[in-house]
Amino acid sequence: MGRPKRADVAGQIYHMLNRANSRTTIFHKKEDYDAFETLMAEAVSSFNVQLFSYCIMPNHWHFVVSPNVDGEMGRFGQWVTLTHTQRYHAHYDTVGMGHLYQGRYKSFPVQSDEHFLTLSRYVERNPFTAQLCSSPEQWEWDSLFHWNRQTSVYQSMLSVWPIPRRSNWVEWVRMEFSEREQNQIDWSMRRGVPFGSENWVESMVRKFDLESTMRPRGRPRKTNPNP
Repeated sequence: MGRPKRADVAGQIYHMLNRANSRTTIFHKKEDYDAFETLMAEAVSSFNVQLFSYCIMPNHWHFVVSPNVDGEMGRFGQWVTLTHTQRYHAHYDTVGMGHLYQGRYKSFPVQSDEHFLTLSRYVERNPFTAQLCSSPEQWEWDSLFHWNRQTSVYQSMLSVWPIPRRSNWVEWVRMEFSEREQNQIDWSMRRGVPFGSENWVESMVRKFDLESTMRPRGRPRKTNPNP
């Protein structure tokens, strides 16, 4: 089976995700997270992409990005994954001991309206959801932390959002998602389905030839030719 199709068009917003192989821990200590943020800064300065939000978790990461050139998200994601793998193996002396990541990153388009805010809220809430901190703005390796404190990372690495954060953003991130919001996010995360309103999703599926993300996986059910 070939790889599922994936959009990578200039000006479109995307969610990116990559997980460690077998979901093992790949960020073991503070220095690992710091080194990955340094790598991210290198990538943002080297590739023509905008980075809106992100979080780094013990065994995976999330980015919300927009390429300024067709195909640039792929080049950006490939460089991040490959470079992190090389530096990790060199640091921990594990060269030749297998893959660091499950594979290439996953991604899906995101509508630049309230859905963008919902998705960014999901990303910035991830450490809090995983109970890695007592409040979402406390996780140091997360765009919310840097935005809330106006750090040098926020000033140098993160782009202005296409729509502004709500005035009570931290409180909103702290709030649980509705069942409908969570189900839609989970569906997009699993299948790569565009995240947005129903009409927008349908238009993106047609525009980027993403019909395969909407179909059930597995072999089609056999039918009896002689019922």
